[in-house]
Amino acid sequence: MSEEVNHQRRRFFGVAAMTVAAVEFGIGGAVNAQPAQTSAAKGPAVETGANTSFGALKQIKAGVLDVGYAEAGPANGSAVLLLHGWPYDIYSFVDVAPLLSSAGYRVIIPYLRGYGTTRFLSNDTPRNGQQAAIAADAIALMDALAIEKAIVAGYDWGARTANIMAALWPERCKAMVSVSGYLIGSQEVNKQPLSPKAELAWWYQFYFATERGRLGYEANRRDFAKLIWQTASPTWNFDDATFERSADAFDNPDHVEIVIHNYRWRLGLAEGESRYDAYERQLSTRPVIAVPTITLEGDANGAPHPEPAAYAGKFSGKYAHRTITGGIGHNLAQEAPQAFAQAVLDVDRL
Repeated sequence: MSEEVNHQRRRFFGVAAMTVAAVEFGIGGAVNAQPAQTSAAKGPAVETGANTSFGALKQIKAGVLDVGYAEAGPANGSAVLLLHGWPYDIYSFVDVAPLLSSAGYRVIIPYLRGYGTTRFLSNDTPRNGQQAAIAADAIALMDALAIEKAIVAGYDWGARTANIMAALWPERCKAMVSVSGYLIGSQEVNKQPLSPKAELAWWYQFYFATERGRLGYEANRRDFAKLIWQTASPTWNFDDATFERSADAFDNPDHVEIVIHNYRWRLGLAEGESRYDAYERQLSTRPVIAVPTITLEGDANGAPHPEPAAYAGKFSGKYAHRTITGGIGHNLAQEAPQAFAQAVLDVDRL
């Protein structure tokens, strides 16, 4: 593929994302709302990629998992839980963690189920990737670490998880930073078809709905992830070492099952677990989030995402939105760590 064609392809994904966003994320009812505050901020003054590792990773039994996680900062500091997305991992926050820990925060960065060193405690537990299960994992981790309340922050799957935590367990969330805003999903909304151009932005979701897609992802995890990185962040010039540090997380034995189930569940093609039914009923009502929130968006996000005006009305507490400029894509925490860390610091003061 020529560089010119590749550039046009990436640009298309960004345009298609704008079209799909409000419908896919089930927030069309808020399209006329405006953010309480909207500002544009430059990407980081600090050099991204300045840090390449965390301290020794830790493990803790929490709920149905043995969770692998990185930790930084003082043990008695105010807690911040940083949540990664797909197909990424905890290294999205490798430059964010020292910025927050140096400000006195206790920073916890877990591998989600199906990633890195996180493992299921029982072979009999369903390899379930539905949204409520992942959020329940995060609450179980807080319980295991004796963290009563935390600032929750994330992007992609991690932002959705933070949204759900803030909606269902607001007493556990001091504040929230969410890239791409309000991402709580709805199987009912996802039954509605989109325009062909908008559907194309979700090509991988439909690919995963097939057995061919499952086999293809199993056989090509790294190539698949690198393609998503390139299309979701078309101006991010990550090097091979940066990619490989995260790609190791996809070798988790449950990774493919979790990812495939996540996307099939969204389309109603896979069942969830009954233990999460009550949570999903609450989430299907599109609950408003009341905890203090800052939402972020990169100006070059090539992944499907809603426009800020579409979700501003979903936040009833203190709220601000920031668009981070300078060619910042989907993996905002890793591409603009200073801007992400600053949002965490600022939301704590809202």
